[in-house]
Amino acid sequence: MSLSRREFVRLMGMAGAAGLVPTAAIADRQPAETLYDRPMKGNVRLLHITDTHAQLLPIYFREPNVNLGYGYAFGKAPHVVGNQFLNHFGIAGNPYEEHAFTYLGYDEAAERYGKVGGFAHLKTLVDQLRAEAGEGNSLLLDGGDTWQGSGTSYKTRGMDMVKACNLLGVDVMTGHWEYTYLDHEVLKNVNAFNGEFVAQNVRVRDEALFDYNYADFDGFDEDSGHAFKPYVIKEVNGARIAVIGQAFPYTPIANPGRFIPDWTFGIRDDTMQELVDEVRENERPDAVVVISHNGMDVDLKMASVVSGIDAIFGGHTHDGMPAPTLVKNPGGQTLVTNAGSNGKFVGVMDFDIRNGKVQGFNYSLLPVFSNLLTPNAEMAQLIEDVRKPYSGWLNEELATADQLLYRRGNFNGTFDQVICDALNTHYDSQISLSPGFRWGTTVMEGQKITMDNVLDQTCITYPETYAREMSGTDIKNILEDVCDNLFNVDPYYQQGGDMVRVGGLDYVCDPKAPMGQRINEMTLDNGVKVEANKQYKVSGWATVGSQSPGPMIWDVVAGYLRDQKVAKVKKLNVPALKNAKGNPGLERYNGSVIS
Repeated sequence: MSLSRREFVRLMGMAGAAGLVPTAAIADRQPAETLYDRPMKGNVRLLHITDTHAQLLPIYFREPNVNLGYGYAFGKAPHVVGNQFLNHFGIAGNPYEEHAFTYLGYDEAAERYGKVGGFAHLKTLVDQLRAEAGEGNSLLLDGGDTWQGSGTSYKTRGMDMVKACNLLGVDVMTGHWEYTYLDHEVLKNVNAFNGEFVAQNVRVRDEALFDYNYADFDGFDEDSGHAFKPYVIKEVNGARIAVIGQAFPYTPIANPGRFIPDWTFGIRDDTMQELVDEVRENERPDAVVVISHNGMDVDLKMASVVSGIDAIFGGHTHDGMPAPTLVKNPGGQTLVTNAGSNGKFVGVMDFDIRNGKVQGFNYSLLPVFSNLLTPNAEMAQLIEDVRKPYSGWLNEELATADQLLYRRGNFNGTFDQVICDALNTHYDSQISLSPGFRWGTTVMEGQKITMDNVLDQTCITYPETYAREMSGTDIKNILEDVCDNLFNVDPYYQQGGDMVRVGGLDYVCDPKAPMGQRINEMTLDNGVKVEANKQYKVSGWATVGSQSPGPMIWDVVAGYLRDQKVAKVKKLNVPALKNAKGNPGLERYNGSVIS
């Protein structure tokens, strides 16, 4: 029996884990042509990227060691981390995959394997994967959160990423942070995008239909009220593929609705079912897929109640899943995937389509190791041109990292703590609050922290800071509300993201408790108990309802780092956890686990 090159490398990885082969030799024996050798197994190839957050250059990105799941989600993807993740997906022993998909040994492995992503490297890989499929036999799908997340996207209002996506060859996309520009800017970007922008769940408000400012926009449908095209039909290797868009359902709640006052969102699984039925009846597609920004847990529930979808290509929650989850529903079954974030992965779905339907599939999620891919020259030039006008701002060195600075994780990250400490220092506040965004890159220990790195963590279109008096009850209510968003037993009430980050405050969290009872025993860093009726000075940023009066968060953080010179995290404010022992979504927690 002969082994494929990939099987040989996997066996070498297993031998290395058993101590039979030096692990250094494994990396040396796995060239890019092996890692990225993906001859098509079928006749239609769908490539998927999502949540790149405007990261044009290669970056570091540490996966979480905390992604707790309870009830329906206990022990199931995506709520497994570290060793449990490797066992769940059966990928233990492959050093590339162990590093790409988990936090395990991150510092050493990142030094060894280098950065990930980068649009010039992504372009090389996408072109190779499309070439392997053959001319006209593939589509590139983008799940959104692409036009936001960097200094250049902020300065160009997302147009830098539109140009990069056009050159990359994105065929169809949907959105979330794309909607955090002003409505006319969103439509300007969509018009400049060469692909199709789809969103079945974004409608024009009834009261705005009669004097809608953008009635001439190509995607607007006055009869249905859709603000954007709900779906498109693509011909791929003789097969008709229906691609339906599902934008982030809670955009006007999680982000400023004042930027997009005429549009409504929502999960709308009822209209999704109606649309799938209509498309299957009228368009007679060979396959129906959804490009979604629901978040994986929401996608899993939607897949269980909506029939007729062959696959959901998901995003929003930044879960890099090496294999799809097969979900049964009244009409059959649906594949649910999620392709990570920051340009770190490319999903490859090969469909075997015969006799008018999908007969089989082959899926893999490929990590984009920048050191293994030659950057595409045209994309590299575009990136250089985009960054050049802002290079002095982006490249300013602010401080040195005295440890690994990261964000991703349910409760807090070391870079989040830097932001919280900066707020408390700037405002002389007792407590600081910072959003639990899942975007934000990693800075290695000893690395110079640049303004670019700070912007990777903070660059939004409502970056103003504030300081105000809040009662202990107010603070608890904020924490309870966000915690319910994270741990509600019904995925449809989860909005994605992680717990609000805190500075100067400790507390006990019981994710299994009911709403209003998850947060207890709040104390200040000095050990003094937070009292319900007492007032505290609280600082923060990214207010959704109205614009805050203070300076932009990146200026606050940059000023703090310039003064510090060495970025030290003296204390990581993470909660003590109840009902978390033995949870496969928790490893090497930085706080205490009570039960």
